Amino acid sequence: MNPESEMYPNDNIVIYDTTLRDGTQAEGISFTAADKVLLARKMDDFGVDYIEGGWPGSNPRDMEFFRLIRNEHLKHAKVAAFGSTRRAGTDVENDIQLATLLEADTPVVTIFGKSWLLHVEDVLGTTSDENLDMIRESVEFLKKHGKEVVYDAEHFFDGFRDNSEYALKTLEAASQGGASFIVLCDTNGGSQVSEIKHIVGEVVKTFKNIPVGVHCHNDCGLGVAVSIAGVEAGARMVQGTLNGYGERVGNANLTSIIPNLSLKLRYPLSCDRYLKGLKDLSNYVDELAHRLPSRRSPFVGKSAFAHKGGVHANAAKKVSHSYEHMRPELVGNEQRILLSDMAGGSSVEMKARKMGIEVDRKSPQMKSFLKHMKELENEGHEFENADASFFVLLHEHFFDHEDIFELVSYRIISEVVRDTGRNISEAVVKLKLSGEKEVKISVAESTGPVGALDHAARLAFGAHFPILKEVQLEDYKVRILQTGQGTDSITQVLVKSTDGKESWWTCGADPNIIEASWEALRDSFRYKLIKDGD
Repeated sequence: MNPESEMYPNDNIVIYDTTLRDGTQAEGISFTAADKVLLARKMDDFGVDYIEGGWPGSNPRDMEFFRLIRNEHLKHAKVAAFGSTRRAGTDVENDIQLATLLEADTPVVTIFGKSWLLHVEDVLGTTSDENLDMIRESVEFLKKHGKEVVYDAEHFFDGFRDNSEYALKTLEAASQGGASFIVLCDTNGGSQVSEIKHIVGEVVKTFKNIPVGVHCHNDCGLGVAVSIAGVEAGARMVQGTLNGYGERVGNANLTSIIPNLSLKLRYPLSCDRYLKGLKDLSNYVDELAHRLPSRRSPFVGKSAFAHKGGVHANAAKKVSHSYEHMRPELVGNEQRILLSDMAGGSSVEMKARKMGIEVDRKSPQMKSFLKHMKELENEGHEFENADASFFVLLHEHFFDHEDIFELVSYRIISEVVRDTGRNISEAVVKLKLSGEKEVKISVAESTGPVGALDHAARLAFGAHFPILKEVQLEDYKVRILQTGQGTDSITQVLVKSTDGKESWWTCGADPNIIEASWEALRDSFRYKLIKDGD
């Protein structure tokens, strides 16, 4: 435990999640009331201490969430409703906002008030003394109605820099009212690490009988760093959002804060024993938000423990912590070896072993394999995200795998019916099986040339290899490489296929998008045949 935190040596650092309120203020982020309930359950299972559900009265969705969450039996987390202090010139008993907070019927209410005289006088248009009354009376009112009150001191660090004496008085008002926590908010996200640490330290020294929290934003890219600095200075509560969702560029990211506090700094957290679920929790939030998880997210991203350079992969194989700052399994992640033109024999050996294939990096075949793979990469193929194509390449090179079919030709005709605007593509695929002279022909139609080729190829293969009837095209991605060369540019195609039990990616590359697509589709069928037997 950090020496500066010894005033609460036996207390956990409290994790307060505001994804369901502050996180939804991010551009493009929206959760239904039902989504919010699902997320609240997931956060509760993970060990989050407080879940801020929304601002009652601001929209019907938040009120619906508070109605639904009453029927949930959370094991650990406390649900909080969020709002402001009473309005200037209004008695607490008659303030609509405070009445709505009570109507939400949550065990915790979080209210924010002004710490910066600029906001008090120029935004609220009231006096410094009235603002202090608003804070104290609002907290007292909510406490009188049996609520635990968390007080968020909005713009506290700006207010402290402008007039530290008044900023501290606002905290004193919240404390006098009976707040359980006073939380210092870096609302504009502009404070530096040294400033946060100094100011939080001053507040902790001043308020010895009430725990302090921090609420930080990421406008300077320091949201995680300043939050941790606040804890090191004595803060007992950290507010933030999962995956850093939030207004502007986001809030302090709890998926980075939590493992840093727990695994790196050894602060006790209620979610310590659930850390292996962190990656799953992060992905779950992205899934409900209809966003792709960020590969580069610390701790939980797909690339967080990925090794591409041959030297790195070789060292990580021998001693994992030589190129990894922690064991990825601690947060539910995994080590990944990426294959590229920077790969060495160790990378290939490690990647193959994860696929259940044993190859010797010192074998004579490895040198020629690496040369061939790097030539393919140079031509536009990508094995980083096309594991199935790599799997096929291994079998071709190390185990002399040969196709038991030969593509004789394919032909695609596209037609646009002008009066209806309908697009029709027809593909003809001709195959010849090993040892046979007869050419097998299949024909299929679709709305596009690649779809027609896929259908025709599956008909052709499926007639002779029944297991391929299970294979379906699940996703299709195109990337143009070597831009600036017009129609001579290389087209890279990634195809995701599934047989209903697993999914796999394959890759093709060629100046002709149809040929690139064929390469990827062919590898998909080859993968299935090798895996499940010819």
